[in-house]
Amino acid sequence: MPHEPTGYPPQTGYSQPSGDARPPGHGQPPGYPPPNPELPPPQQQRSRGLSWVIEIAVTVGLAFGLYFVIQTFIVQTYRVEGQSMEDTLHDGQHLLIDKLTPRLDSYSRGDIVVLHPPDQDESSTPYIKRVIGLAGDHVEVRDAGVWINGVELDEAYVPADAVTEPESDEESWDVGVDQVFVMGDNREHSVDSRTFGVVSVNEIIGRAWLRFWPLDTLGILQIPTYPDPPPPTASPSR
Repeated sequence: MPHEPTGYPPQTGYSQPSGDARPPGHGQPPGYPPPNPELPPPQQQRSRGLSWVIEIAVTVGLAFGLYFVIQTFIVQTYRVEGQSMEDTLHDGQHLLIDKLTPRLDSYSRGDIVVLHPPDQDESSTPYIKRVIGLAGDHVEVRDAGVWINGVELDEAYVPADAVTEPESDEESWDVGVDQVFVMGDNREHSVDSRTFGVVSVNEIIGRAWLRFWPLDTLGILQIPTYPDPPPPTASPSR
């Protein structure tokens, strides 16, 4: 008869551990990996994934909304096309158009503005011109120059060899309320109010204020000062 080793308690049968003393994986089929306490349950993983998708969607939506508000009400970019504003602006230059301050204040003589082409669809390429006549002004184009209320306008921005002449049968215009008379600086290569007449301020997209491309042309567009700006001679017509 075999003898049990001395010093060991008698074997009374296997006693199953209870509570936390239960070994990992106990009761699972052989080869089944024990649960990883660091991984969240599948439902929690799906919840985190959905939250991440929602967060990205909200961020993208806010970005597009902010871009729309800025483009519609505050500032917009514009690329110069053509020669009508040389030598002030050149083809291919990029500008920032201020759309906010004109809502708070009226346009001034000398402002460079971007406008929808009169009598054309709004999808047409906008024009860029300079404001010459304001509400109440009587504008004349004669003697190779521009006359406002009987006084010739001093225009240092016009190329020295340029000649300002009428582009139609009309040689004079009266500017009414909420209207402006616009012209390009390069008078011999500009379609402007000499052709299509005065423009409603509602057709103006905004005021050009910053040239940002090419980088070597970066700078704020200066508004000219006129030595003796002629006052309106009559109340503007409606």
